[in-house]
Amino acid sequence: MSAWVLPDHIADVLPSEARHIEELRRGLLDTACSYGYELVMPPLLEHLESLLTGTGEALDLQTFKLVDQISGRMLGLRADTTQQVARIDAHLLNRRGVTRLCYCGPVLHTWPDRPHATREPMQFGAEIFGHAGLEADLEVLELARACLDVAGVRGTSVDMADVRIVRGLLAGVETDAETQRLVFAALASKDASELASLTKDFPATSRSGLRALMSLYGDSSVLDEAAKALSGTPGIDGLLSDLRWLAARLGDARVTFDLSDLRGYSYYSGARFAIYAEGASDALVRGGRYDEVGAVFGRNRPAVGFSLDLKQVVGVVPMRALKPAIRAPWGEAEDVGAAISALRRRGETVVCVLPGHESEVDEFRCDRELVLAAGKWTVQAI
Repeated sequence: MSAWVLPDHIADVLPSEARHIEELRRGLLDTACSYGYELVMPPLLEHLESLLTGTGEALDLQTFKLVDQISGRMLGLRADTTQQVARIDAHLLNRRGVTRLCYCGPVLHTWPDRPHATREPMQFGAEIFGHAGLEADLEVLELARACLDVAGVRGTSVDMADVRIVRGLLAGVETDAETQRLVFAALASKDASELASLTKDFPATSRSGLRALMSLYGDSSVLDEAAKALSGTPGIDGLLSDLRWLAARLGDARVTFDLSDLRGYSYYSGARFAIYAEGASDALVRGGRYDEVGAVFGRNRPAVGFSLDLKQVVGVVPMRALKPAIRAPWGEAEDVGAAISALRRRGETVVCVLPGHESEVDEFRCDRELVLAAGKWTVQAI
């Protein structure tokens, strides 16, 4: 095997895609800034316990681990940035009121989290800390949709659920953590036989409620069906009302519900959402409420947010048009150098053709050239 072959699901990003990712990164950060979100840049690696405390087994398995040669302690390469942002909110900023933070940077996964995915996503996300009301959930949803719009994603739909519904059905059920994990997995995969086997000793109300969840997916009529099927679940009316409130305020968005979708069940504490789009095999955005995320850092306050992978988004939208550029001759004469510098100060891209070579540039469309005409350097269309 060649020494230059990269590990599985790791790839170089070449000019065309790299330009698109970078332009998208700037656009999304500008969009978050327009909503009042402040940019933070957490480190790529931290002490392992800081990265993983309270996050559940799934993130632990996705995290690369290594030994710090200075301290001898275990370090982790982040597989998700949310925990780091919660630490920043709790320990470094420690503000009393609402804090809005955004970030964008690489994360590393030990395994791809979906078929054909990279193990080095470029994760963008935004979080609100300090507000427990649905207004924060709605703002995060609106910002997520605005980001996809900026990226040029079309044909989106929002899918919603609330992990508290399942937790309400399991309240008072005596079961171990592994059985509970398997129940969540059976619900997520809609495996009725596995669910029946796992819950055979559960109370009848919990067993029938969990079984009903598997068919509770679709349009807004699902919420009416859920109100009837889960009428004995503590607080169900309020939870369904919250989902209706959020869906009603998303304008012309196509909204669906899947009350058994429990991806990130150990992470979320309330309403969660996923945004899908035409041409994407999996959700482009995942987010929701995770009020306990800061508890391990000694500051348990409300939190809601979302994240997406820029590489995944770039893969489902058309490539952007090449940037227009000016082709110029290489020369040491003061006048040509001054002309090129003046053009660049005006924001133009000027590509100098080096002596004896054609300019092998694929990322710029040289539609003009700098020529000497009547003793003056001028730009002319090609």
